[in-house]
Amino acid sequence: MTDGAMTKAERDAFLRDVHVAIVAIDEPGRGPLAMPIWYLVDDDGAVLLSMDGGSLKARLVAAAGRATLTVQTEVPPYRYVSIEGPASIGPATHDPLELASRYLGPKLGQWYVDANPTTEDTVTVRIHPEHWRTYDFAKML
Repeated sequence: MTDGAMTKAERDAFLRDVHVAIVAIDEPGRGPLAMPIWYLVDDDGAVLLSMDGGSLKARLVAAAGRATLTVQTEVPPYRYVSIEGPASIGPATHDPLELASRYLGPKLGQWYVDANPTTEDTVTVRIHPEHWRTYDFAKML
């Protein structure tokens, strides 16, 4: 049987493709909070998330200091990349138009940024991948 694990180059390319991710963050006394989210990958391989600094997601990231992010394809043959590692919160340093345009295209991306402007409460969460899980079921064919 062939191993479906992705190489480093394959997983990096997959993360840089457009996928809606699921971020999972420890929530004491409950299962982890898991929610869909848009993301960017910076030049150092960190995953950038934009959120309101007062949101439950941001409060949980601050408390846990770690997060998991999973991205996948929606059609067969399925592929996925899951990363886990330390997560830090800082001022909004990401480009909101780049993020919105990645998912909506240039015209709708601009509309989205205009309708949802960055505020003083907007933060950038950086997840620094330490642990990887990957699989490409096409390698099994």
